[in-house]
Parts: sequence; C-alpha cells; structure tokens
Amino acid sequence: MGPWMSLRALATVAVPATAAPGGAAACGDDSGDGGGSGPVTLRLGYFPNITHAPAVAGVEKGIFAEKLGSGVKLETTTFNAGPAAVEAIFSGALDATYIGPNPTVNAFSKSKGEAIRVISGAASGGVALVVKPEINNAEDLKGKKIATPQLGNTQDVALRYWLKEKGFTTTKEGGGDVSIVPQENAQTLETFQSGAIQGAWVPEPFVSRLVNAGGKVLVDERSLWPDGKFVITNLIVSKKFLDAHPDVVQKLVEGQVAANDFVNEQPAEAQQAISTHIGKITGKPLDIKLIEQAWPSLTFTNDPIASSLKTGLDHAVAVGLTEPVDLNGLYDLKYLNEALKVAGEPEVVQP
Repeated sequence: MGPWMSLRALATVAVPATAAPGGAAACGDDSGDGGGSGPVTLRLGYFPNITHAPAVAGVEKGIFAEKLGSGVKLETTTFNAGPAAVEAIFSGALDATYIGPNPTVNAFSKSKGEAIRVISGAASGGVALVVKPEINNAEDLKGKKIATPQLGNTQDVALRYWLKEKGFTTTKEGGGDVSIVPQENAQTLETFQSGAIQGAWVPEPFVSRLVNAGGKVLVDERSLWPDGKFVITNLIVSKKFLDAHPDVVQKLVEGQVAANDFVNEQPAEAQQAISTHIGKITGKPLDIKLIEQAWPSLTFTNDPIASSLKTGLDHAVAVGLTEPVDLNGLYDLKYLNEALKVAGEPEVVQP
C-alpha cells in the first residue's frame, strides 16, 4: 500500500454558501452528517497551486458557494500533497477534495473500494522535472538529490518510475542511485537555491519558480503521455458523504463545471483570483507574471482522463509504492454528466 503521513493542513477557511455581497453567514449543523435543522456542511479540500485552478478560483470567486446554495455551508482546507488530504478523508475531517491520481488510487485500494469515488476531472499537465543548469541528461542525475512534494504523491511516483526506466534505483528512505527527498513545495525553492537539492519534480507554479531561480526543465511530463494529456487533478468525494447527500454532490460538481468554464473563458480574471486567494492562504499573493508563465502548460478539463490514472497505478506498482488494484467502481461520473448536460457541454465517457 501507499505511504500515509500525518495531516498537514496549511489553512482552513469557512466559506458560507450564502456568502455574497451583503449576504449573511449560514448557521446551523456543522457536523457534515446532515443532522439537525441547519444547513449541511460540505468540507472541501484543495491545494493552493495552479494545478488546482478551478478549485482555487472557484472558491475565491464564490462559484461553489453560489452553486451549493443556502442549504449548504462550505468549509475549505488546503493541503501540500495528496496523501495528507486522503488521510483527512479517512479520519472523517473532509468530505471531498481535489487531489492527484496516485493518492486517489491509494485511497480506493486502502479502503477496498469503499471510501471514495472520483466524480470529476479538473486539470491535466503542469508538471516538470527542473534541474540545475549543469545537468544535461538523466545520466547526470546519478548521486544527486531530487525533491518531490511527498512520498507516494503523484509527482513522487512519476519521478521514481522515470528514473527506473532510465536504469536508476531509488528507495523510500532516499537511498539508491538518485536520492529522492520528499519536502513541502514551499521549501523547494530555498533548498534548490542553497544547493541542498539539485532538482525537483513538481507542479506549477513551482516549476516556473525554479526556472526563474536559474533552473531548467529537463523533463516536461506532457512529453511522456499520449497526446500530452494526463490527469494531474481529480475531484473525489467520500462515499459516505455521497450516499448521505447526493444532491449536495450534484451541486458541488455543478460548481466544478462552472469553475472550469470560468478559468477557460476568463483566464485573466481567473489568474487574478488565484493570485489573490493564494495570498490569503500564504500571506503573499502569487505573482501574476508567474501564473501567466505557468498557464500554457496546463489544460483545465472536466474529463478525469481515466486511462492515465490506470497507467499511473501501473507505475506506482512498478516502483514498489503500491500493490495492484482493481479500479472497478472508482468512477461515478453521472453527476458530472448531468452537470455537463445542463451546461450544454459534451458528456464524458464513464470508464
């Protein structure tokens, strides 16, 4: 099974679904189980980075709050990487989260298919291996330290598999031909500049940050996938919450579709919203120029690109981070297809 680490939430923000100019905060039951006479609480997780743009912009612009309506109180929590978000789902602290494919698979496997369902895609692309300028090929990585966001997360698996394909060994403890150093993305720029690491396989905006700090892209992950498309962000929901509140899940997915439309149709406004929202979480707005630099490497899509998730699972098995998993039942896209139908957009094929 995949590794499981302690919950490291970066920030928790209560966002009343009634929030609007002049609106009052929703009140009532906070349990998330629908008990009491007040609104249902939906606890939603996401990462404060560009690969989660529909979530970040959708929360900032009130798109989810609007779609959820006054009967739902939205509470949001941000995470550094997927395993911690999954742990929050397992502990009952979270109802739904935007997350990468490998932690999605691990959650499904660890719970024997009982804990979660994928209800939408969100993004493809936006990931690269950035290295010091003197590193020109895979062979130059031998003996070097390369960072990933967290042991067992999507980028960690991608790096380990790519190195394996190049003939290198790695271990969970950081040994082998190339030493993999899991660390929070916020630390990576500092460790890269100090020379403590010589590269990192990371998502945007950290790719652009490292490039601007003198690094260069050795591997754009899009080059490793058919048509350059691979899932980097899914939206998953707790099966317990889905069974209890399918109507809320439908509204949540409608929020995802609307947020995805927003980031694709109004990129400049979306980029400003992302900058502002990340500033609220971290204390410093994300540089708009950095967002603009990263934007072209991403495709924001409601399609979860299920075939790439299965391939990612095969990679995780190959590097010894998980066991083979039967993915039957992982996807429940009827809520997404209903939302797409209402929005007049093409439906997604159920895997």
